Amino acid sequence: MSTTRQTALAIAVLVALGVVGFGAYQLGSRHAAPPATASTDAKTDPATGRRVLYWHDPMVPGQKFDKPGKSPFMDMQLVPVFADESADAGGISVSSRQTQNLGLRTVEVVQGSLTQQIEVSGSVAWNERGLAVVQARNTGFVEKLFVRATLDRVAKGQPLAELYVPDWVAAQEEFLAVKKMQGEGMAALVDGARQRMRQAGMSEALIAQVEKAGAVQARITISAPVAGSVVELAVREGMTVMAGATLFQINALDSVWVNAEVPEAQAALLQTGMPVEASAAGFSGQVFKGRVQAILPEVEASTRTLKARIELANPGGKLAPGMFVRIALGGTAKAGLMIPSEALIRTGTRSVVMLAEGEGKFRPVDVQTGQEANGQIEIASGLTAGQKVVISGQFLLDSEASLRSVGTRVAEPMALTAKEYQVEAVFESVVDDMAMLSHPPIPELKWGAMTMGFKLPKDGLPKDLKPGQKVHIAFTTPASGEPQLTHVMVIGGGK
Repeated sequence: MSTTRQTALAIAVLVALGVVGFGAYQLGSRHAAPPATASTDAKTDPATGRRVLYWHDPMVPGQKFDKPGKSPFMDMQLVPVFADESADAGGISVSSRQTQNLGLRTVEVVQGSLTQQIEVSGSVAWNERGLAVVQARNTGFVEKLFVRATLDRVAKGQPLAELYVPDWVAAQEEFLAVKKMQGEGMAALVDGARQRMRQAGMSEALIAQVEKAGAVQARITISAPVAGSVVELAVREGMTVMAGATLFQINALDSVWVNAEVPEAQAALLQTGMPVEASAAGFSGQVFKGRVQAILPEVEASTRTLKARIELANPGGKLAPGMFVRIALGGTAKAGLMIPSEALIRTGTRSVVMLAEGEGKFRPVDVQTGQEANGQIEIASGLTAGQKVVISGQFLLDSEASLRSVGTRVAEPMALTAKEYQVEAVFESVVDDMAMLSHPPIPELKWGAMTMGFKLPKDGLPKDLKPGQKVHIAFTTPASGEPQLTHVMVIGGGK
């Protein structure tokens, strides 16, 4: 083969190899991963196009992940944290669609007046100032009894019993005999006989009746001095009663007492003479009015309540002793800033509201509260008139703010810090320094049944602990970070 032919053949081979290589390059380029922008696109939410800073488990907000997936701590998907949400370090942002879906509603902080009211319950009792006692003035015999049972209602002047009084016979006969005698000085004898009848216990009406009739009136009808109920009945027909013996006790029902139990913390609001309104379940819509008659100097040790004695008007005698009534004690009006009570988030040590700061912007704010009544609460500090606070859905916003360490919530110690909880669970595995456990619902913490991670106890896990074994665990929930195991015991044996 000549040199020229060999050279031409070599060139042809090189050209062919070049064509094949170029085709392979083009084919590979079509199926290769995108260039350097791939890492940026991987952190963009495809649904909204928003840039994602990181993913986290809401139950363990301190741990961050650079890609989505399932949480290693609990049986749930990781949640993205978007860049535009963290841009505002002083609050959180909520889109208009989320605002509508969550049903967020706001109300304006207004200047107004508030009348503090105490609402308590109490029991009706007899008004002891309306008690009347009926006694026998002379020794006698009960011939007739018109009231035969206790708690019978009687009207004022109604006959109660008829008594025969033998001692009256001699005094009345002496009076009638002297009155028939004529002569000088008889007027003084008549007056003396009349006086002896008075001393025998006869009323002026009975003496007048004896004088008018000219005959002995040895029987007397005892009548009720007041209207009310017979609370004591001490006689029966045929009985002999001695002078001074109690026959009846009648308690008036035109007014009653209510013994109201007022919490010790509200004792300063009580004042003698303050107006009171009461309602009873049996008389729907009717209001009984009265006043605080006395504040008794005694506190019930078991309930830490102060007893207030209230006198209520009782038209028609509807309220009976033993009934329960609801009492509303009115106070003095106080001016100040007001918001609905439902807007307040009470944490036990602090009071927080979610302040609306424009379109979709919210921020938690600490407030100092004052009096509360009729669904309104006074704001002593923290807000100004004209600001708007959230009254529906604020707990969701507060939870989100807490997860993002926004505002006042990050520095607040949780009430669960020092408390220990115990539950039975199933051991799954160990991931780094976390024990993965499946536990049932824990209502006290508002946790549902789930698999989640707990920090290992200081003394470690029981020896020979295997996945699937049931264990009894004790743990605490620190103010930040993951739940901390304090004790693990295998059910049926182990540490």
